Amino acid sequence: MLTWLKRDTLTFPPLTMAMQEPNGLLAAGGDLSPDRLIQAYRHGCFPWFSEGQPILWWSPDPRTVLFPEQLHVSRSLAKLLRQQRYRVTFDQNFARVIQACAAPRDYADGTWITEKMQNAYIELHARGHAHSVEVWDGDELVGGLYGLAMGQLFFGESMFSRADNASKVGFATLVTQLKAWGFVLIDCQMPTNHLQSLGARSIPREQFASFLHKHIDQPTTAHWVS
Repeated sequence: MLTWLKRDTLTFPPLTMAMQEPNGLLAAGGDLSPDRLIQAYRHGCFPWFSEGQPILWWSPDPRTVLFPEQLHVSRSLAKLLRQQRYRVTFDQNFARVIQACAAPRDYADGTWITEKMQNAYIELHARGHAHSVEVWDGDELVGGLYGLAMGQLFFGESMFSRADNASKVGFATLVTQLKAWGFVLIDCQMPTNHLQSLGARSIPREQFASFLHKHIDQPTTAHWVS
């Protein structure tokens, strides 16, 4: 049975209670308060729902992740990075990045990054938990992504691109920097061809939970403002 969360507690059910169909649905309800969102990521789940639905919390099995040392940079991407066609920054305009990620896309109806979701992550950014990557072509924002950094783990949420390979440049730059800072894993949540082309792969949820337990409170040398 699906667990309905109460607003007066931040407790989530064990990950083993997540449904097999739909894959990973763990709980519903609650709210998008900063404390609950932080607890969700620490627990191994994340919110994902459409406008008009209750808040839904997910922990899929398997889980798509990328280990920084396994980043795959194709020849064409490596060439683009060397050319420095795009300029990449961190935490320069979180609100613009999440708004761009929420914008309509040709391949999807609507967006799961609702206004309430945007406001919740903007608050997490203000508290130093959520971070953005901006990709610029001159003064134009052409790509980017956002997510949460907790301990030695980065939880990727969404990315966008308005120019050829802009999101790949942003992601590859982020992963390289995370590796230098001592991060050990990037959570990509669900598999996509885009992420798999960059080296993401699936691991059992149990193994993902083990990484959480071991690394979520470990220090890094991260310095986000670029």
